[in-house]
Amino acid sequence: MKIFISHASKDAPIARQLAEQLKAAGHSVWIPENEILPGDNWAKKLGQALEDSDIIIVLVTRQAFDSESVTREIQYALTADHIKGRVIPIFLGPDSKKPTQVPWILQKLDPLRIRGKKPDWQKVIDKVHSLAS
Repeated sequence: MKIFISHASKDAPIARQLAEQLKAAGHSVWIPENEILPGDNWAKKLGQALEDSDIIIVLVTRQAFDSESVTREIQYALTADHIKGRVIPIFLGPDSKKPTQVPWILQKLDPLRIRGKKPDWQKVIDKVHSLAS
């Protein structure tokens, strides 16, 4: 499965951590920090990555809703036919039980809630595997 991780730039370290875990589980993962080089047409590369993805994971944090990129990526994920049913919102951090500013639709998509400084990514890996089969 090709996985796109949507996240705020401030959440890049945790997105990289999740990407490594998913790669170790045998998945192809796209995060901008690893794929877009200086001088690249970032909009074109980002658009192609979204089109090529089988699953889109959205890291939902306080910073995510200050990010226009995350908002656009969520809009794409919710309207793209090839992603239908394969958007995984992950509510991160201490506010994961009662997220604020979260669009109602993300709360209806069976989100995962992960807290703690050392997240247990197994729930995410299991969810990806269930969507892949």
